[in-house]
Amino acid sequence: MDYERLAELLFPDVKDTPEDMERRYPPRNLPEGAVVSRMAPSPTGFVHLGNLVQGLTSERMAHQTGGVLFLRVEDTDSKREVPGAVRILIETLAHYGIRFDEGAGTGGDVGDYGPYTQSQRKDIYHVYAKHLVQSGMAYPCFCTEEDLEQMRKDQEEKHVNFGYYGSYAVWRDRGLDEIEAQIRAGKPWVLRFRSTGSIENKHTFKDLVKGEIVLTENDIDQVLLKSDGIPTYHFAHAVDDHLMRTTHVVRGDEWLPSLPFHVQLFRALGFKLPQYAHIGPLMKMDGESKRKLSKRKDPELALTFYKAEGFPVSSVYEYILGILNSNYEDWRKCNPDADPTSFAFSYRKLNPAGSLFDYDKLCNVSKNVISRMSAEQVYDELLGFSAEFDPEFHALLIRDPDYAKAILGIGRGGKKPRKDLATWKEARPYMGFFYDELFTRDEPFPEMPGIPEILGAFADGYDEADAQDVWFDRIKAIADRFGYASDMKEYKENPEAWKGSVADVSNFIRIAVTGRSSSPDMYAVMQILGKDRVTARLRAAIAGLEV
Repeated sequence: MDYERLAELLFPDVKDTPEDMERRYPPRNLPEGAVVSRMAPSPTGFVHLGNLVQGLTSERMAHQTGGVLFLRVEDTDSKREVPGAVRILIETLAHYGIRFDEGAGTGGDVGDYGPYTQSQRKDIYHVYAKHLVQSGMAYPCFCTEEDLEQMRKDQEEKHVNFGYYGSYAVWRDRGLDEIEAQIRAGKPWVLRFRSTGSIENKHTFKDLVKGEIVLTENDIDQVLLKSDGIPTYHFAHAVDDHLMRTTHVVRGDEWLPSLPFHVQLFRALGFKLPQYAHIGPLMKMDGESKRKLSKRKDPELALTFYKAEGFPVSSVYEYILGILNSNYEDWRKCNPDADPTSFAFSYRKLNPAGSLFDYDKLCNVSKNVISRMSAEQVYDELLGFSAEFDPEFHALLIRDPDYAKAILGIGRGGKKPRKDLATWKEARPYMGFFYDELFTRDEPFPEMPGIPEILGAFADGYDEADAQDVWFDRIKAIADRFGYASDMKEYKENPEAWKGSVADVSNFIRIAVTGRSSSPDMYAVMQILGKDRVTARLRAAIAGLEV
């Protein structure tokens, strides 16, 4: 076979060579050991938690070593592409703090190794496709869909492996004249890889997460270019990872079956194989067993879920670090105020079988994260969330920023800060009673004697200038006056001697002022509400009880 002649027949317009590409995309000037990694999602419109897991792993590996993280959009499968998905993808990843050094962006590419969108790199792929034909490692196949379907039926009947190989690779050894005749006739063709592998051969492969695994050689003549000249993922990613000088690839272990072909393809192209980290899927408990998170069953798989629920980016980030590296929680306890990027992340601690997602644990992590924020930080993040998801609440927050920050500052700071919020979505029900527009008395008063009189006595004597100890002494005096124990120890020793305790009296006041029996510190609440609002609510509660 005259492979040079065949290459010219297939790619007459391709004049560049692999050497030209090497000069255009030279090795990166980085420190020894620096990792170059990437996120390379498809623009399907669905950005999921697995993308974040892979992205964060790649980001930590790259940035901890003084390396580079880039974003490449793999849009070679036009059937799966959703209009506007690239923008959704980039904006969602940006929201979750995945910091790219270069790559595709909403305003265009950034970096010297682009284009970073595969559909814009067709000419580059054709250079290497022509090179493979010239070296006898690729050939055109003119099989129709009907031909391939018939081949598959035949393989099914004979109970043999599916695929284009051996005697089923009917265009593998056709003569140049026959191929040229098909081309002259305008017949569509795909370019296939000429595999030299055998399923009888096995070899070991060192994966960064899975360890040593045994691979069976690929014997399938896989498609490299589709009939429209667009490459398959397999071919495109090999060319791109080489030219973009990728050193480490983090991807889901669903790609393990393709690994033998990828190893073979890199070698045929003369490329150095990057190091691979195949990570297991995210799972959740379903009864007594584990299962993979499902797009159909589990809304928490979509990253948009966390934004809509109001989880701070830092909470999601911390939680993911915790499920990827089991020692992260201990590190955080010892370094409560440290930036999470100072944690020494290690791919060696990734669970080969995959990580278990626990929503309740995420909420606990988020409560801790939010509790460490200043009132100013909480206000700013809450403002961003409410602007998009709760405009009515947003209008109240911006009406008086100092008032809102005072509310959010209750119990904040110190060694044991309050942990009331796990998400920004919870802020409205948590602090809504501070706003007359949102205030409702949802919780009824208990069936106990003297409540209107107790509330009236407190309203008559309330002075917002009182220090907290004086304020509480007034409540205890009211308790004694109406037959409620002001001393909890005495009450516990002989509860029958009293109508109730000072705790009950405090609860009556709390329900009258906040509409609920659970709230932040009542002294602080009243200081923020102000005397007029406090007494007005007490009077309104009394009126309601006397109806």
